[in-house]
Amino acid sequence: MGEVKPTILIHGGAWAIPDHLVKDSVGGVKTAAKVGYNVLNKENGTALDAVEAAICSLEDNPAFDAGTGAVLNAAGDVELDAIIMEGKELRAGSIACVQNIKNPVKLARLVMEKTDHVMLVGQGANIFAEEMGVPEVPKTDLVTPEAVKYWEEYSKYKEAVHDLFNNKIKGAQGHDTVGAVAIDRQGNVACATSTGGITGKRVAELGTVLLGRSVRNFDSTDF
Repeated sequence: MGEVKPTILIHGGAWAIPDHLVKDSVGGVKTAAKVGYNVLNKENGTALDAVEAAICSLEDNPAFDAGTGAVLNAAGDVELDAIIMEGKELRAGSIACVQNIKNPVKLARLVMEKTDHVMLVGQGANIFAEEMGVPEVPKTDLVTPEAVKYWEEYSKYKEAVHDLFNNKIKGAQGHDTVGAVAIDRQGNVACATSTGGITGKRVAELGTVLLGRSVRNFDSTDF
């Protein structure tokens, strides 16, 4: 197979973005796309490295429900989920309900590359992070005023689901998972997602969507 044109696609969450977040959301998606594309255009830049870098950019941006800026669960805490997968060998790694980790997608990649498991959750994921030398950050580094505002308004799970995801309610606002998928010059595909779930979710409720069946090692005839 000849060299493939490197490509990356980004989404910042399919939800009813409030007017005051539109500019930051659009700008954040563009920035993440540039970050990932720059990785792809480096010598030997891989799709896996590109989606990780792009998702880290989104996780660091408080406009998105991932990493810094993630919404709060019923207990008022941030619980993060992330997954990463590559198409060449169909390897995947994921974490769920992890706390105090700035870039959960990096931890998901460590699960894929450093363990025989596909998913680690909760305290076990945090213990693994410590073993891998991944620093924990204070809760205050991840919690934004916007997340606190949503939590105060939708402190009960049923109310959050009803109001945030009911398209019959004018102005309803959901939360969604950020994601990236890329193909590199060698034709390898990778994807990654990251999320904080939904406001007021039950403690330890999983929010991320596994994309295992959607990734494979494409060749140029697929385009």
